[in-house]
Amino acid sequence: MKAKKSRTVIFRCSVCGHEEPKWLGRCPECGAWNTLEERMVHDTREPLASHASHPPLSSLPLSVIDPHEGNRISTGIAELDRVLGGGMMKRSTILVGGEPGIGKSTLLLQAAATSQCTGRVLYISGEESAGQIRMRADRLGVTSDKIELLCTGHMEEIFPVLDAVKPILIIIDSIQTLYTTELGQVPGTINQIKYCTYELIDWVKNHDAILFLVAHVTKDGLISGPKSIEHMVDTVLYFEQNDTEYRFVRAAKNRFGSIDEIGIFSMTEGGMLAVEDPSRLFLVPRDGPLPAGVAKAAVVEGSRVLLVEIQALMVESKGAISRVFSDRIDTNRVSRLAATIEKHLNLRLSDQDIYINVAGGIRLTDVGADLPIAAALYSARTGIPIPDSSIMAGELTLAGEIRPVRRALVRYKTATSLGFQSYFGPKIEGKETSPEVFTSEMGAYHTIQDLKSLIPELFAQIK
Repeated sequence: MKAKKSRTVIFRCSVCGHEEPKWLGRCPECGAWNTLEERMVHDTREPLASHASHPPLSSLPLSVIDPHEGNRISTGIAELDRVLGGGMMKRSTILVGGEPGIGKSTLLLQAAATSQCTGRVLYISGEESAGQIRMRADRLGVTSDKIELLCTGHMEEIFPVLDAVKPILIIIDSIQTLYTTELGQVPGTINQIKYCTYELIDWVKNHDAILFLVAHVTKDGLISGPKSIEHMVDTVLYFEQNDTEYRFVRAAKNRFGSIDEIGIFSMTEGGMLAVEDPSRLFLVPRDGPLPAGVAKAAVVEGSRVLLVEIQALMVESKGAISRVFSDRIDTNRVSRLAATIEKHLNLRLSDQDIYINVAGGIRLTDVGADLPIAAALYSARTGIPIPDSSIMAGELTLAGEIRPVRRALVRYKTATSLGFQSYFGPKIEGKETSPEVFTSEMGAYHTIQDLKSLIPELFAQIK
């Protein structure tokens, strides 16, 4: 005779799914009133889907593991592969966040069509209908027969389709639209997002598949929902947008690659186009000389050298405390460089409001941008323009010294190959140093040891 299943009474919030052992007038999780409903829960509940029951596991010696299990699968989009570290890994989960309309769904639909996956691709949408997705696919020229659509956010409907189709690539658009009746009917709650994400990751790892999760973002640009979601996935990608049609994709987390790489795309009517050679993309074309407060920098983003224009503006502070306004460069970094200039060049900046901008809207984190930022600040304060044919890179210390930066020789060669005649930077040490790279044919390399030696070298042509 079978033993009876013991039953427990709980009270579950119909809004957020929060559970309490006794009834309360107000949900302590979401603050809603009169939403706790009585539920009977069996101690031996059945799992959500058949995939939840697994055979017993056993350990294996490292030497017998097949190394080909770590091979990557290309998305067919070079810039996306670059950010992922070379391609997609099986059994991995990739979380993609960005503002509405920035191109997340467009890029993933293109990747679904161009990926080198040998199996089927399942695109699950809880926001759009199948007809809307088909219209976008026709506009993008996506005609792949391996893509299958499922328009639902109900987890109890998704898992039977996963078990039947057995896709190698799964795209969820978006994770905030998924829900399970176990936790109520309202999607987007903390418990719903965590539970649905865990179940999908579990299915992917047991079927050698790849999972993309599209996520909404908050007004601060961070992925909405519990922070634990970012810890559960393997890779977190963020979309950034400037004032033009360009989009930047960065990795905030990547277990299988570097987080220094950046993917650059151009949003067009035909979809997201990869910008394969962005060396001069962020330089502003001008017919005449540079205005005061503008410096050009050779920065390294991942494995590429980008030439960017840094713009500085100073106005007299109207209050007792000067302020720094900078969107694409950390304001604390700008304040530190301004203090270093004031100390070592005896140039007063503490009575000025400082505005810093990067042309093209790209966010800079490379320490090599210190030297051009300092030069732009000096030029803006003194009104002396920097020669148009000059470019620079270097890290500035609090003592006013210029420290070496990585890939200095590559920066120099990239800048001079694009027509810059004078490169200012720290001494190149180690194997990179060779006399033939400083010939006049490639452009002059001006070795700068400290901030005081930069000014006479940089402005020598004007004086």
